[in-house]
Amino acid sequence: MDRSIEPEHKKVTNENIAHESQNDHHDTPSSPLWVIYYKEQYQSGFLRKVLAEIIATFLMVFVTCGAAALSESDERRVPKLGASLVGGLIVTVMIYAVGHISGAHMNPAVTLAFAAVRHFPWKQVPFYAAAQLIGAILGAFTLREVLHPIQHIGTTTPSGTDAQALIMEIVVTFIMMFVTSAVATDTKAVGELAGIAVGSAVCITSIFAGPISGGSMNPARTLGPAIASGHYKGLWVYIVGPVTGTLLGSCAYRVIRVNDKAVHAISPSFSFKLPTKINSNGHVPRNIIDPFDSV
Repeated sequence: MDRSIEPEHKKVTNENIAHESQNDHHDTPSSPLWVIYYKEQYQSGFLRKVLAEIIATFLMVFVTCGAAALSESDERRVPKLGASLVGGLIVTVMIYAVGHISGAHMNPAVTLAFAAVRHFPWKQVPFYAAAQLIGAILGAFTLREVLHPIQHIGTTTPSGTDAQALIMEIVVTFIMMFVTSAVATDTKAVGELAGIAVGSAVCITSIFAGPISGGSMNPARTLGPAIASGHYKGLWVYIVGPVTGTLLGSCAYRVIRVNDKAVHAISPSFSFKLPTKINSNGHVPRNIIDPFDSV
């Protein structure tokens, strides 16, 4: 080996290392803290998640509250049952559309509940909540222009007392979050059916709670139309109720969630009738028993 090359190689290497070290030393202290925080936390796809939440919440409020406003103004155009079905269907569609991007929360109470049971980072909760509120407000103001001269753009208000509406919102939001926790956080659940399960839960609870509280289950869904319509009656009910219901629902499922050793659930690969082997005589051997026969 020619040793005359070594000093030059070492010189170049040392110069490169010194240059890189100088660049690192120059970039780190001079960069503002918010730039460093942005690069570490939100540069890798987080802004796409926030944008997905804005779009999903916008469409959810636009469709749900639009159907509710049309139904309230003239039930012959959109019946109340149809408005409830529309609310569940748009949730189903959005889960399949952006669920793989942002999780399709579309609800500050859901985001808060996921964070409370450690299925979502707390530092991202404010950004998700802000995105959901922005989407809801934009959707409501768009509806106000489209449905003019309708004044109340799908607002939810208690039809009875605030206490009745509060209890109803807690119960129906508990149901919705309980189902959501099952299909979204448990690996033993049939994840492919998450959209159908959550959307069906929203349909059922909206049909039931509609005559009493409006079946909001979502602070953003209530706050957006309230701001666009200037109607704030009983607004606190639709903040306290959904937040309480989602926290109780997520915690309840966490308590009853089975561990890895106790698995008795029916999975997609598990049929209701097990295939049986037939011997040469055309009979089923006695040692092969279908477990569902014993049930």
